[in-house]
Amino acid sequence: METVIKVENLSKQYRLGNVGLGSLGADVNRWWHTRILGNEDPYLKIGEENDREVAGTSGYVWALQDINFDVQQGEVLGIIGRNGAGKSTLLKILSRTTGPTTGSIKIKGRVASLLEVGTGFHPELTGRENIFLNGAILGMTKQEIRSKFDEIVAFAGVERYVDTPVKRYSSGMYVRLAFAVAAHLDPEILIVDEVLAVGDVEFQKKAIGKMKEVSEGQGRTVLFVSHNMEAISKLTKNSLLLDKGRIIFNGKTPDVVREYFNTEKDSSLTYENTEGKDIPYIKKVELETSLPNNVHLCGEEMKVNIDICTPYPINGACFSFQIVDSRERSFTHCWIFDSDRPFCRDKGTYRLSCCFPALKLYMGNYYLRCHFSEPPGGAVFERLENICPFQVVMYEAERTHFKWQPDTCAYLEDSFWDIKKIN
Repeated sequence: METVIKVENLSKQYRLGNVGLGSLGADVNRWWHTRILGNEDPYLKIGEENDREVAGTSGYVWALQDINFDVQQGEVLGIIGRNGAGKSTLLKILSRTTGPTTGSIKIKGRVASLLEVGTGFHPELTGRENIFLNGAILGMTKQEIRSKFDEIVAFAGVERYVDTPVKRYSSGMYVRLAFAVAAHLDPEILIVDEVLAVGDVEFQKKAIGKMKEVSEGQGRTVLFVSHNMEAISKLTKNSLLLDKGRIIFNGKTPDVVREYFNTEKDSSLTYENTEGKDIPYIKKVELETSLPNNVHLCGEEMKVNIDICTPYPINGACFSFQIVDSRERSFTHCWIFDSDRPFCRDKGTYRLSCCFPALKLYMGNYYLRCHFSEPPGGAVFERLENICPFQVVMYEAERTHFKWQPDTCAYLEDSFWDIKKIN
């Protein structure tokens, strides 16, 4: 397989504050050494790494440091990392909208990039005029652009507005047309940033399908940046993980995604009541997901821990919880009755733990809905809605192993309860 992108020892430094060196002589001297003589910048200073959470002491930061990787023809490479990790800077350098401070990139083929809303479009020109303008920039003839025109407009869904200046487009329309132009005008390399998140769900699916088509069916290369691990897992086989301007993991996408979640800071959204009540109440609900940061890998173990406080003994208590999605659809309902497994019969705090040995939920965002009451039909002590949000991810290669129940997007194995008095 032919290498179409080769990045060697690439670094990018930014100076904070004023861009110039303070005098015309210094600016000319820099230009002479770097542009004419091909030497290192004489004013280059060792900067700090790009850590947004730490107050720096230098006026220089390294957005990228010592980046090395190759991309083969027809490969779809994912690039992931936290905000500020250097993903967009890397794509801008590969798109030649900015240059590296040190290092080199070698690219074989025409590049089309979609980095942010408005990239490559003139706001005063119509959609039609911008299509022809972008095609000309890519070196295509009018006849070649004309042959793709109807397909581009249909894919973007902007037939009615194609002769309207794009400055009047919504951000979603803008992105749909920009992506359609970039994907259909036959570039050898397509670079796409998180900008696709602006589009609706239907368009995102179309865009991912199109990127698969141009890579697998037409042998074109795609670089794809996203915070959506579902999209990354669907589209890519290999990925890079960036952190503070460095590549910290390069390999198969499932391994890179796992490393991404392992290195993310824990932002646990555990529910907890710290004030207490005079009646039985739910003190705490906590998820133990298979990956850090409240992320669950489909098919692995997940546990729900619930602490219940009873200021006085009660008989016949009932606790249940549901897993619901962002559309309020319930996928499972787990409950436990005091008549089956005694709890809350003495004053104190009880921990109810429900374990799913292999919880299979389709990719997406989910929540818990909890219900604590007397026996069915009795008084309700507490009801909690949409707590403990978590995300389910799945690797593309594993999808065919799961048989999904119709219309539920869930396949649940038995759950097991454990009860103990902790106070």
